[in-house]
Amino acid sequence: MAGAAATISTPYRVKLHHIECCNCNHGCNCQFVGIPNEGKCEFLVGFEGIEGAYGDIDLAGLRFVIACKYPGAIHEGQGTVVLFVDESARPEQIDALTAILTGKAGGMPWEALAGTVASLNGPIRARIEMNVDGRRSSFSVPGFVDVRLAPIKDVVSGQDKEVHVVYPQGGFLWDDGDICTTDTMRMEHEAVRFEHPGKYAAYAIANWTNQS
Repeated sequence: MAGAAATISTPYRVKLHHIECCNCNHGCNCQFVGIPNEGKCEFLVGFEGIEGAYGDIDLAGLRFVIACKYPGAIHEGQGTVVLFVDESARPEQIDALTAILTGKAGGMPWEALAGTVASLNGPIRARIEMNVDGRRSSFSVPGFVDVRLAPIKDVVSGQDKEVHVVYPQGGFLWDDGDICTTDTMRMEHEAVRFEHPGKYAAYAIANWTNQS
């Protein structure tokens, strides 16, 4: 995955539910100056395809989870990544997803992110449970991953707060992130182990393509 060169041969365009959480404080300092609050970066992202295809391979409904552990900021590299793909995925869907995520198919953000990864474990076929519900979304890979999002509460009224991070000219991963927190955020697979409840989380719609 590291340093993968883009060899664009198959066009793709896909729209996805994007459910992310990490070890940063609410808001995530990486969104502003690119450096994680705690120095290191440990995060989980659950995805579900809404619509789209890689060539003639339909990616709608495809579920997968990415777990990442970086010793510093993402752009500084040396990331260890674990990729889980739902057991219902067809072999051609897994091949298409792998081409996208390793940067070999070109297109952002993965063409850039691939060069930051030193070690990729997967794709690992496993059952992925996912509930897409905005700031109350959740996903799990039984035995490995457990994530449950929750709205941030107003300290005075106790009511749910709605806070967005918006990139008017387009963001790197998404354009409009609905910011929340986590009731649960746990990852356990070999050397990639962390747990950060009560930290940053967001729900967004992501769009990936290697087409202009």
